[in-house]
Amino acid sequence: MTNFSKNIPRLYLIKISKWFNMVMPIVVLFYQSNEMGMHEIFVLKAIYSVAIVTMEIPSGWMADVWGRKKTLILGSILGSAGFFLYSFSYGFWAFAVAEIVLGIGHSFVSGADSALLYDSMKADNNTGKYVREEGRMASVGNFAEAIAGVVGGFLAAISLRTPFYFQFGVAAIAIPAAFTLIEPKIHSTEHVHSIKKLVQNIRDTFVSDRNLRISILLSSVTGTATLTFAWFVQPFFKAIDLPVELFGIFWTALNLTVGVSSAFAHKVEDFFGRKWSILLVVFLLSAGYFLAGISISYWGLAFLFLFYLVRGIATPIFKNYINQYTASEVRATMLSVRNFVIRILFAVIGPLLGWITDNVNLNTAFVLAGAIYLISACVVIWPWFKQPSP
Repeated sequence: MTNFSKNIPRLYLIKISKWFNMVMPIVVLFYQSNEMGMHEIFVLKAIYSVAIVTMEIPSGWMADVWGRKKTLILGSILGSAGFFLYSFSYGFWAFAVAEIVLGIGHSFVSGADSALLYDSMKADNNTGKYVREEGRMASVGNFAEAIAGVVGGFLAAISLRTPFYFQFGVAAIAIPAAFTLIEPKIHSTEHVHSIKKLVQNIRDTFVSDRNLRISILLSSVTGTATLTFAWFVQPFFKAIDLPVELFGIFWTALNLTVGVSSAFAHKVEDFFGRKWSILLVVFLLSAGYFLAGISISYWGLAFLFLFYLVRGIATPIFKNYINQYTASEVRATMLSVRNFVIRILFAVIGPLLGWITDNVNLNTAFVLAGAIYLISACVVIWPWFKQPSP
């Protein structure tokens, strides 16, 4: 009898290769050393986002039809290829090609990894521990990101291109890990082999399956809130005149906070139950926005840590709700729909909040973002709370 738990350490390696990003602390300096201005840098990141959004749902569909293992292999190869291109490229257009490759690679891993984890545990009759494993995996990813920030800074002392060389090596670790995965057999009477069926399934999700719709939207609006907050962190540091040399230390500390809380997410839900866990997350994340907005000072750093603490709890719990209401044959697709919605929502709200930050103030942007999240989340979960249990 196949033991699918062997997939778990291999998925950890894929997660680490994706999150151990040594180029982030110095990437702006790297671009500037290649004679790029901030406008070009943001255009480059927009290209990356478009690549992800374009392939997010198709890659999830391919994972369900073609196989999660095959898409994870392809995503791992493309992720490595992107950093290989970066290592030997110069100038905007060469970097744009690398960003497209990285974006497509990201989309092929996104969703397929969580789907394979859940189905591996389902095949072993062990789905009750999924939140724990998803939380630990998120925890490992955040610890990897925190450590990589420090390592990348030291490597940049050699040259700004050195972190990219090492990043290619780290990304390549995912390739043998993906090749050695064991694909669980998905039992279903009908498999999704056509684009028409894909569109129909997505439509049915948001029309007829109330629980899955709420799960995806709750996880999506929360994911958008946490992604948006992350882009406010460095402006917050700047607003309180935090010394630049401390940026990396506090960034690392915040990611370590997420890593710790993610590991205990399953215990939080076990203790509070579903209804109170949801309310706790929604109101504490909103409070993090509001309190950070009215306390832009050194004392306000505590509210950044509060937000990141709750963020670590929210992701594995809310993602588990999607898995609970999703059939195995479309699991990767539905998780990709979640990621797609996050990218779309962020593309809409991000520029607005950025404009408010530049033209009004950071306080107002924080408070408005908190209000938008609180209202959106409450609207999404209201149907669940009208009844005794979802």
